[in-house]
Amino acid sequence: MNSGSSIKQPISVMVFGVGSFTQGMLHILKMDGAQVSTYLTRDYAHYSPSLEGKTYHSEVYPNPCKLLQKNNVDFVIPMSIDWLEEEWAEEFLSLGIPIFSPYDEGMKLERERDFARRLCQRIGIPFPRAYVAKNRLEAELIIKSHPRPYVIKNPLCSPTSPIHTVICETTEDTQSWLGNINYAEGVFLQEYMGRREVGHIALVSGGEIYSLVTNQEYKRSYDGNMGIIAGAPMGGIVERDSEDKYGLAKKLLHPLIPWFREVKFHGPVQVTAALRDDKWYVLEYNVRIGVTSGPMILRMFENPLEILWDVVRNQKLNIRFKPAYQFGCSITLAGYGYPYTQITGPHLPITLTQEFDCDVWWNEITANTKGKLYATGHRIADIIALGETLEKTIDVAYKNIKKIKCVNSYFRTDIGNSLWPPGNE
Repeated sequence: MNSGSSIKQPISVMVFGVGSFTQGMLHILKMDGAQVSTYLTRDYAHYSPSLEGKTYHSEVYPNPCKLLQKNNVDFVIPMSIDWLEEEWAEEFLSLGIPIFSPYDEGMKLERERDFARRLCQRIGIPFPRAYVAKNRLEAELIIKSHPRPYVIKNPLCSPTSPIHTVICETTEDTQSWLGNINYAEGVFLQEYMGRREVGHIALVSGGEIYSLVTNQEYKRSYDGNMGIIAGAPMGGIVERDSEDKYGLAKKLLHPLIPWFREVKFHGPVQVTAALRDDKWYVLEYNVRIGVTSGPMILRMFENPLEILWDVVRNQKLNIRFKPAYQFGCSITLAGYGYPYTQITGPHLPITLTQEFDCDVWWNEITANTKGKLYATGHRIADIIALGETLEKTIDVAYKNIKKIKCVNSYFRTDIGNSLWPPGNE
């Protein structure tokens, strides 16, 4: 690794997470020379991280700080923002171990939805009309005073939030939902801006923004963008976009540079935006590299470990892309009952009909003593392909997902047929 660092080799990286997204990050960094391990933050999807390195269960190690010190971990990659709410977060930060994530003020960009709205309003970045209500009565008064369709969100962003995003396309839809949500943390009502969404992912380091990709996530459960919003996207596309060809970074990220520098923000940032009347509006910011996009982006780099190591130390970046990888396509193989996760089934056998010729990261699966794979939950695998053209990349992903057989599993067959290029419905 040519980072100019005096740090020992190999660099030790611990990922906080589970499942396929964690496995993809671990594998790519390991192939680039890192020594990797995982702090398992949830009670499922442990098998795939164990294929890449040592794993440590949070039930056995409720506080990871001693593990980090014992293993001489050089930096941490959290796959969720929830770590900052843990009882051990202050102790963790006191260790001074670099983190591939902002924290303190920088974390508010994703964690507190109304903070992002107010920040955009102060800087002049377009943001949909939005309101915070403490309870159903306040929410209904808002709808009465400002009748329009809203996206219903929890004011505080977290995988365990009492409200999971509900998209309402009419005022009547919104009114119907207000009696069926949990107001424990209040409710964030954001004006519905239509389906013309897209994202842009960048790294912030050394006070500068480095654009990486423009991306599209397919969040609804079924073909034709129908069904409810799944717990994680059912697929995604990334296009290498260091030049910001669609202008998303220029309009929605670069105005934040003074704030990024003020709060010493360094780490990944993703903006999801909607196009209305030829104008991009921020829907939300995330301070993670993206669950579907992260492994694709790292695959596009010639020097992924060097880049992440420099980001966590807030250094200027030397990003080198592999010329052959212009596009990436991710497709999720979902299992029995998904996206209705309260519906569960038995462990179901998985059959592989041919060898893969692209990345396959496993999610909620396990293996018996003979190596036979079984689906243990709702998301089985994520298939990742990269290539020079979008059409060929999508074709490779679909050819490979069809090599996995599991009863009652399914995948979307229309990734790339809508919502792309940016601005399309």
